[in-house]
Amino acid sequence: MKLKPVELLHVGLLLEGKAHKLGRLAYRDRQAYFEYDPAFLASKLEISPLALPLAAGVLSGQPGLHDGLHGVFDDSLPDGWGRLLLDRQLRQQGIEPNQLTPLDRLAYVGTHGMGALTYQPDHGALPAAAALDLDLLAGAARRVIKGEAGAALAELIALNGSSAGARPKAMIGVSANQTDILHGVAALPAGYTHWLVKFGNATDGPDSGAVEYAYSRMAEAAGLALPPTRLFPARRAAGYFAVQRFDRNGDMRLHMHSAAGLLQVDFRLPSLDYKDLLALTMHLTRDLREVEKIYRLAAFNVLAHNRDDHAKNFAFLMNGAGQWRVAPPYDLTFAAGPGGEQSMLVMGEGKAPGRTHLLRLAEAASLPAPMARTILDQVQDAIAQWPQFASAAGVKKTTRQHIAAVLAG
Repeated sequence: MKLKPVELLHVGLLLEGKAHKLGRLAYRDRQAYFEYDPAFLASKLEISPLALPLAAGVLSGQPGLHDGLHGVFDDSLPDGWGRLLLDRQLRQQGIEPNQLTPLDRLAYVGTHGMGALTYQPDHGALPAAAALDLDLLAGAARRVIKGEAGAALAELIALNGSSAGARPKAMIGVSANQTDILHGVAALPAGYTHWLVKFGNATDGPDSGAVEYAYSRMAEAAGLALPPTRLFPARRAAGYFAVQRFDRNGDMRLHMHSAAGLLQVDFRLPSLDYKDLLALTMHLTRDLREVEKIYRLAAFNVLAHNRDDHAKNFAFLMNGAGQWRVAPPYDLTFAAGPGGEQSMLVMGEGKAPGRTHLLRLAEAASLPAPMARTILDQVQDAIAQWPQFASAAGVKKTTRQHIAAVLAG
């Protein structure tokens, strides 16, 4: 099969029910070029204020980063699991994945990605809102990981949206009583909400979903504001971790932008400090309460040994009025970072950051010392309850004890 490359993408912004023509995106010699639609320039909505400010004329992406894409559009592309799925499907069709440009991949995201950005032409396929069996879906994901693509590949691609990360996941619709589950990429029937469910990868234990669910309960006890989470029952595991999507308000969409995309950095390389993230939050939101949210999240990640806290695991949401706020925390679980170190440095420390570094971080961000100490105490009190959260979630005894030993330091 011969690939017909996408030469021009029309980018839209479907924000809180209002459709905007954002502009046009082209690609040449590993470099992306974007031009805002003249009507959108008058909207005063800054979708990426640092790297893609509102301006007339052609704006080029950053060479050598994100394959030349602008950070805001790179955020729309799936990585890890989502990229694996598409590459497997392309090879089934006789197409080598390296033939695709970023514009080709964005066309597969089309109108059903995370956040509010849409892309035309749309090469993606949306399944009908039919009932889902999570066990069957998890089995299909395991077969794909083993290299056995199978008939479910197209369905897995459609359900992935543009979610990032290495673990298999699916966009689902969940009924109000949380018993009925549908395909959840497109619009949902009345009474259903948009959720994301995760499955284990090749290196996860059978209780990885239970660990993440226990961490979500522990994070809430630490004062972090999370969307609703759930551990759906599973036949071959402790359960499937699921979380309600925060980029959707009903079927209306919010614009979502990661810290990596905003700052135009490669999230795979540990290059940022929490000090940078706090400064970005203040610049974007102009609200010390939002800075406090990131500080509390930093404290939780550091003290709960979530060392996979790279720059794509922090995001911001923009509403229809152009106002920014910190997105709810996500991907909170027990995890090692690169070389066992914290992905996001804490005042320059990555190997063994602790309370002292976090207090210095608060001072650098002009957060009152009493507030910082109170936050750290609340987080440490919550983490001390790990055995109870883990036991209630069904985490295996050996896993509970291992994590408890690490958290005790």
